[in-house]
Amino acid sequence: MCALSVKKGIKLLALVGGIAAVNIAVLSPGLLGIRIGGESALQTASGLTLLVVSFLALLYGAYGLLFLSSSAATIAPAARAATKEDYIAALQHYRNAKALKKDIALACEQLERMEKKKHALFRSLAQRFEPAEISYKKFAAAIYEVEKLFYLNIRGVLNKLSVFDASGYGRLAGPENPARLTDKLQKEKSELYREYMTYVAGYLGANEEIMLKLDRLLLEISLLNSADFRDVEEMPGMKEIDRLIKQTPLYKH
Repeated sequence: MCALSVKKGIKLLALVGGIAAVNIAVLSPGLLGIRIGGESALQTASGLTLLVVSFLALLYGAYGLLFLSSSAATIAPAARAATKEDYIAALQHYRNAKALKKDIALACEQLERMEKKKHALFRSLAQRFEPAEISYKKFAAAIYEVEKLFYLNIRGVLNKLSVFDASGYGRLAGPENPARLTDKLQKEKSELYREYMTYVAGYLGANEEIMLKLDRLLLEISLLNSADFRDVEEMPGMKEIDRLIKQTPLYKH
């Protein structure tokens, strides 16, 4: 966040410097012949118009740098997330929230582990089946569906964080509760804080369950010598994953 502010400051200084340089160049005597209080009314009008336009450009530029970019940064992370890197970047947007540091770190770690697990599964599949085989396709379809569920949970975390004032509610987790709040209001805010944290923990816990099931499936695949595609559906790991996939419509984000 600090680095972002420094960048904005540099851009704002560059904007001011650029507008100042244009004004100096145009209004300097002997260059373009434009100056305020010059020999003709046209020169004075041109000079005043330049100052007004420069002032408006400075206001618009400063507003865009200080306000529009901040609001876009707040909304964009979850909405634009598409790849593992996008999701990690979106999660890092909330890394300075003290109450959420461990959850953010776990979610980022899960994303890295999920990627490694998926590659390990497909390497193992490639060693035992041809991509054109039905058994390979059944395993691959299950892996991709579970991956979708995994990312659905990460998106659920991001959706909750996007409407969650972590800095405000985070104080309620410690001993320094605001003194001016009534006991009833403190209790309600604390309950809401715990509800948000329960949702986040639930999504992260569900992802741990997904990866555990994928580990079990990886073990079963590694023990296979060959398998008929009809046997694939009867494997315990595939049955567990199939049950998990069928629960997907029950997830609310």
